[in-house]
Amino acid sequence: MGILFMEIITITTEFIRLQDLMKLANLVSSGGEAKLLIQDGQVLVNGEPCLQRGKKLHPGDTVTFQNRTYTTAYAT
Repeated sequence: MGILFMEIITITTEFIRLQDLMKLANLVSSGGEAKLLIQDGQVLVNGEPCLQRGKKLHPGDTVTFQNRTYTTAYAT
């Protein structure tokens, strides 16, 4: 199944942790919810399943969850 949605998440720091990106993008309401979804293998980072909720994401990395893809970029 192809990408049905893509959104750019801007960050002002060197990186953002996976669970924090999920909260920032309103994919989850809490870090605990993010943890369960990530550990269940429902979240892809750069096209691969990622089981680390603290995974550091840098500009250009992509996160896919429920046919939605998010990419990180520095705020300009």
